[in-house]
Amino acid sequence: MGSSTPWSPSRVLLDIGGKKYSTTIDTLTQREPESMLAAMFSGRHTVSQDPETGMVFVDRDGKYFRHILNWLRDGVIPTLGDSEYQELLREAEYYQLIGLVEHINICMSKKKDEDSSLAELTRKDIIKCVQSDKIRFRGVNLSGLNLSKLDLSFVDFTYAYLQKTSFLSANLQKAKFGDVEADSSIFQDAILRECEFTGANLHGAILDRANLQSANLQDACLIDCSLCEADLRSAHLQNAKLTGANLSGANLEGANLKGAKLSGANLEFANLQRAYLREVDLRDTKLLGAKLGGANLLGAIR
Repeated sequence: MGSSTPWSPSRVLLDIGGKKYSTTIDTLTQREPESMLAAMFSGRHTVSQDPETGMVFVDRDGKYFRHILNWLRDGVIPTLGDSEYQELLREAEYYQLIGLVEHINICMSKKKDEDSSLAELTRKDIIKCVQSDKIRFRGVNLSGLNLSKLDLSFVDFTYAYLQKTSFLSANLQKAKFGDVEADSSIFQDAILRECEFTGANLHGAILDRANLQSANLQDACLIDCSLCEADLRSAHLQNAKLTGANLSGANLEGANLKGAKLSGANLEFANLQRAYLREVDLRDTKLLGAKLGGANLLGAIR
């Protein structure tokens, strides 16, 4: 039979689900004074002890209790996998360790953010896939990969994560980039003829000298992009966000820019002949040396 007595010794012997631990009252009560453990050993309650060993038994998973003790001692938690964090969180909630619960949630959130920035495939994996007849990387995380100079024509990247991915000098003719997250990506000198970029996020991307002839960039975000000397002949840029973009020397002959946002954009020495600029606000746009012969400027604000 166990005995129930007021807790008095400074040293505490615990049996957590069969695992034995030795600690002190100060450790159990000081860091998390509102916790269940602090209440148990505060002296306000009686605890049941084994009459022979003096151990207090708690019917919980003993595997993670060492992390709980380390938290109570030092205020730190280890780096764990997702499933282990979940198990530790469950134990922390049981013992009502509010501070530990908060720190576990912060660690899980940081880990999730870090995992989301890691590419799911390597350059070697991509090269192997390219040998297939039909290639799809829909929704795949390829952020940060170096895919320069590869032949990726006709590849479907729709919904993919391509942050800081390098497509330098790659052949991407007729590739699909609809709704991709490709901020700060590199498409410099790439072949992007007839590519689909509808709704793509290309914020801060580098597309200098890229061939975007007849590409579809409707509703794309190209804020602060660099498109110097890019070939955008007959490109579809309706409602595209080009705020702060650098299009100096770009060839936009015959491009459709209806509803495009060009505030602060640099179009100096760009070729806008026969471009559709109807009702576009050009007041803050740099147009020094731009060629506007035959452009549709009906209702454009200059």
